[in-house]
Amino acid sequence: MKYRCIIFDLDGTLADTIPDIAQAMNRALAEEGFATVDEAAYSAMVGWGIRRLAELALPPSARTEEAVKRIAARAERVYHENPLVRTKVYPGMAGIAGALAEKHIKTAVLSNKPDEVTRSVVNGLFPPGSFGAIRGGRPGIPLKPDPFAVMEILAELDRVPRDTVFAGDSEIDMRTARESGCFPLGVSWGYRPRSVLEEAGAAVIVDSPAALLSFMLEDGFVPHGKSGTGGAP
Repeated sequence: MKYRCIIFDLDGTLADTIPDIAQAMNRALAEEGFATVDEAAYSAMVGWGIRRLAELALPPSARTEEAVKRIAARAERVYHENPLVRTKVYPGMAGIAGALAEKHIKTAVLSNKPDEVTRSVVNGLFPPGSFGAIRGGRPGIPLKPDPFAVMEILAELDRVPRDTVFAGDSEIDMRTARESGCFPLGVSWGYRPRSVLEEAGAAVIVDSPAALLSFMLEDGFVPHGKSGTGGAP
């Protein structure tokens, strides 16, 4: 096997978290007297962290530093209280960490959502010990696409970028992969269109968890069309 480690994005990659994220942000907006945002619109807005999400959810004319800070803090509190009401693991992803572990491939999760919430979501959706490391956003630590947290995870797992895949559904994840030297693997079932992943430099895009597992195990993986173009970054 060429790759001995995989770092997963969370939102849009391992699980569909939009319903609970939208509920938390919309509640924060409503309580502060702003109009709510249609749930479907959040798919294009998530991924950059709670502060950026608050900024995008506010009307352009209301995006002051104070308003963004206030909305972000309120939404984070609401989300932390109710992170798993409607969130679901994507079909086929529940057992993927275990299948990889059987082949001695180390796994981790890196999200831009707050660290405590990230751990609550992952530990609430997956069996204990599914991932060797779980990281979210932490004070003083730059968010993706900065490579700092990736390097921190790899040091903990005793792996290096050249034998690691970074799997995600957004341009943020593909940039994270490339800036850290990991292999950029896009997943097509998440929140961004395939074209966004291609433009962001995905070397391979898989259309199912089974294809992702096949790629990691190099077990007869056959790329299809444009989703398989490219090679190592």
